[in-house]
Amino acid sequence: MHLEAATAAFITAVRAEYGYSEHTVRAYRRDLQDFTEFAERTGTPTLEHCDLELMRAWLWDRQQRGLAASTIARNVATLKSFGTWIERGGLLPGNPASRLRTPKAPRALPRVLGDEQISRILDRVGRRAAGGDPEAGGDPEAGRDHAVLELLYATALRVSELCGITLANLDRRERTVRVLGKGGKERVVPFGGPAARALDTYLERARPVLSARSADRSRPERARSGALAAEPDRAPKYPQLFLGNQGDPLTQSAVYRLVSRELAQEPGSGPSGPHTLRHTAATHLLNGGADLRVVQEMLGHSSLASTQVYTHVSTERLAERYRQAHPRA
Repeated sequence: MHLEAATAAFITAVRAEYGYSEHTVRAYRRDLQDFTEFAERTGTPTLEHCDLELMRAWLWDRQQRGLAASTIARNVATLKSFGTWIERGGLLPGNPASRLRTPKAPRALPRVLGDEQISRILDRVGRRAAGGDPEAGGDPEAGRDHAVLELLYATALRVSELCGITLANLDRRERTVRVLGKGGKERVVPFGGPAARALDTYLERARPVLSARSADRSRPERARSGALAAEPDRAPKYPQLFLGNQGDPLTQSAVYRLVSRELAQEPGSGPSGPHTLRHTAATHLLNGGADLRVVQEMLGHSSLASTQVYTHVSTERLAERYRQAHPRA
């Protein structure tokens, strides 16, 4: 069996049976494609050649190319999952990846915005959302952006979870949102007054304008098919809460661009994607006295160890402030 066929079958199984997120599936596919290409270059392209020696050679090649320890650790995890699937399917007598060891990556603390920074960002976007003609709903894109940023910070959602929210998932009266997290696990996350107000404004003024743009683009095609005459008032509807500039569901890449644009205006270095708002919200919750288990549930972490990194962030920030403020630090 060719290794390419085996990895393709594994990816199909991962998507259909394991319940992994699409992000994880894409990472597995990229890793195994590179692994297969390496096997072909070394003259070992079949599953029968897929042994511990080949896997170690591939990982060594990637280390020599200067890839980060965190990337190598993910590669090892991919091979271990692939090896387990091989063994369970009886394709080989054992798991060729069972003796692989994950390199220890240095733990880098996540980027966290200060209270003043996050307030400045949200106030800035809020002012843009309030601009324009109030009777026309202001600027619909800015109104959406304001609601997106407020909800990201209020709930500490992952960007994939945010883009997957539907109108039915939002409970405006209880101020909660139901999201589908990693591994297909659902959870209900609360949000506060500022996010609720931004969402109300978006739903009442901005979203109808964005949705109408999708309807306008569909009218010529519907007219040619005769559907327009039969259904003159029906417009295409998307269940997603957040819509893009053309009325289609908002994409993750669009959210990345939005957050990056706003963070570029703030001092500090490090990642500039939506996860920075997730890190910031979690750290601010702990700084405010929230219980670690509550934050774990809110973030959707299966392991408490994943949440504990934010206690380190809080400690580091406390130590930094101490060194700056105490005369005998």
